[in-house]
Amino acid sequence: MQKVVIIGATSAIAEATARLYAARGAQLFLVARNVERLRDIADDLRVRGAPEVFQASLDVNDLQHHAPMIEQAWSALGHVDVLLLAHGTLPDQAQCESSVDLSLKEFATNGTSTIALLTAAAPRFESQRKGVMAVISSVAGDRGRQSNYLYGSAKAAVTAFASGLRQRMAKVGVNVLTIKPGFVDTPMTREFKKGPLWAKPDGIARGIVRAADRGRSVIYLPGFWLPIMQIIRHIPEFAFKRIKL
Repeated sequence: MQKVVIIGATSAIAEATARLYAARGAQLFLVARNVERLRDIADDLRVRGAPEVFQASLDVNDLQHHAPMIEQAWSALGHVDVLLLAHGTLPDQAQCESSVDLSLKEFATNGTSTIALLTAAAPRFESQRKGVMAVISSVAGDRGRQSNYLYGSAKAAVTAFASGLRQRMAKVGVNVLTIKPGFVDTPMTREFKKGPLWAKPDGIARGIVRAADRGRSVIYLPGFWLPIMQIIRHIPEFAFKRIKL
């Protein structure tokens, strides 16, 4: 029986991923800030096949509560096969440009809190010498773009941190998986005009579970984002400054 911890469990991608693990009969430990929504999701997952669904409330920016939450998860499950970090916000870039406080707050939510949680969980995985630490970053972290460079810079920090952590944890048999979704149709993006590059949470969830099963290091979801971002990363700066992305 797999034992899975999901932080940010009320997000659309996280919920879809939890459903896949529930259908496998996995034990789940769900973490989110919205307690009522968390309870509803837990009830649904039990119906879908999860024998036990534990819950914990956490504000990811309350760093002093990270370690107790990690302790609670391991105490409840005994060990953890998969840890998925799926929390985050989508900042308004224009508002961030006019507010240092807002910029730092959004960077903390999308970058610093993730780094802190991975740091808190790493010794547990080192002790058990197995498991997957999966973290949702973003294609936005591959290159800063004027439309969302605050969000992109936070995700770039997560991507770089996960790369170093992956190298460290490989020595003890633990895999660190960096997940880079592109545009995903979720409540967080409901105001955006959708097009052919947009994916559904269920498809992203299937990609996450498959990548975790296969021991992948970095996964772009959907896969067509890999060549797209390779092109964007290699646009010369003199040209990049003249285009709108």
